[in-house]
Amino acid sequence: MPAPKLAADYRPRVERLFSAFGRDVSTDAGRLLVERAVTFAELVAVWNERIDLTAARDADELVDLLFADAAAVVRERGPEASQSEEWLDVGSGAGAPGVALALLEPTLRMTLVEPKAKRVAFLRTLLHALGRLDVRVERTRVEAMAPGVCDVAISRATLPPGDWLREASRVTRRDVWVLLAREGPPEGMALLLERDAAYRWPLTDRSRRAILYRKT
Repeated sequence: MPAPKLAADYRPRVERLFSAFGRDVSTDAGRLLVERAVTFAELVAVWNERIDLTAARDADELVDLLFADAAAVVRERGPEASQSEEWLDVGSGAGAPGVALALLEPTLRMTLVEPKAKRVAFLRTLLHALGRLDVRVERTRVEAMAPGVCDVAISRATLPPGDWLREASRVTRRDVWVLLAREGPPEGMALLLERDAAYRWPLTDRSRRAILYRKT
């Protein structure tokens, strides 16, 4: 089956999503965020016609998929969180949630982990277009990574939640985020369930949960 055509006017969708998570899109910083997010979505739409980047079926679903989970995580981290943490986004694919996190919190030190060569090529093209060459891309699998390589590990649907929690707890020094649709939070050995935040994707009204675990 051919990939759906995702070309659309992304600006109003992006503005609506960020506003739903409390971002002021009328400031200079807000306008820059929207500009970069629109570029992000447009590039995904173009590349998705050539390679398998996303299962999104329309523009609303694509914008939710690219940005909503990242916006929820940033909101839950709160203003007191360190802005210079080392983050690992495993199985980045089209760049969700790692690239969106880097746009929302520009001082985070983000590394995108992706094993597929074509998706790695897309991510590097995307980061160049966004002017974010400080974000690293590594072509590898999480199983091949050394222990304790980041402060925070996050992934979107790369592995089943329990499997992701086990792998993530190995590569992080402190925190693990698990993004869920309907499942309950998995149990993690030597991990404390720190936060369980329920929210909805603003454009498609899907229920989501962002679970934060912390090493004990």
